[in-house]
Amino acid sequence: MSTQSTSPSGDAKFNVCRFLRLPQLCSTCVAFSLVADMGTLRGAIGNWSMSFWCVCFAMTFIIALVECCRHPSSFPFFWYNISVTYACYAALICLSASIIYSITYVQFMPYGPNWDRAIAATAFSCIASVLYVIEVAGMRAWYELKEIFFYVHTVRPLLKVLETFVAGVIFAFLSNTSLYLHQPALEWCVAVYSICFILAAVVLLLGLAEWEYMLPGPFSIFQLVLSLLSVLLYISALVLWPLYQFSEGFGGQPQRPSDGDCRDELTYDMCAWDQRLAVAVLTAVNLLVYVADLGYWAGQVSVGTEDQPRDS
Repeated sequence: MSTQSTSPSGDAKFNVCRFLRLPQLCSTCVAFSLVADMGTLRGAIGNWSMSFWCVCFAMTFIIALVECCRHPSSFPFFWYNISVTYACYAALICLSASIIYSITYVQFMPYGPNWDRAIAATAFSCIASVLYVIEVAGMRAWYELKEIFFYVHTVRPLLKVLETFVAGVIFAFLSNTSLYLHQPALEWCVAVYSICFILAAVVLLLGLAEWEYMLPGPFSIFQLVLSLLSVLLYISALVLWPLYQFSEGFGGQPQRPSDGDCRDELTYDMCAWDQRLAVAVLTAVNLLVYVADLGYWAGQVSVGTEDQPRDS
């Protein structure tokens, strides 16, 4: 199924680059520069947040360069879908970095130059997330939507963006392999997160490239089955992860310790117990997103409709 390709007007492209790309670049650059200036005092959480801001800065720079230098016919129409999908992820990334960095590290820092840098970095990260949200919300006004079908502005891709993003945050916490390598049940939970992430990412890519309509069967049925499978897998993870992490009968630790890296003061590593709790909470959050996804596709199958691209 073909879809008409078009390009935003020169004025629209200029406005995007001038009024959004430059502030996005500046805010992410200032955020990671301030944390980098703290040296070894920035800790593991600072390194984690700084890497997120660096990725956003690099990707935004590449997108701005392509938008400013390319010829309108150089890329297929789904370039716009790709750029706005990235903006969705960047908004979530900067927002999560702001929250995690502030509540797990900044609040325990003593007042001084480094505290001022950390507060400023958090503020610029919040500004960046707002700018990316403005880009997503304002894309309809900048481009000729009567001629471009914006896949990312429909419900189903936004759910996939949320599913893959939450899974990505879970993987960041699971970088501490000591959380799960000692129990096969916990390793199963990690497998669940990986399988569901891959399935959601594949479906999202199929939608962005409009390959989903090339499948031999109805895509709505295909997506309904995948959503049901993901819900069942996440239910098992939601049961097993807290059970083996927080139940004494299964070798877990129900209470947060007050020693080691879990002291209520500035430490260079995030408390392992807090990481376990964060994974449990994020598992529940992603399960809710998958349930919403399942409900959406159940409704589509029941009425025999689904979102279709606009014909040329």
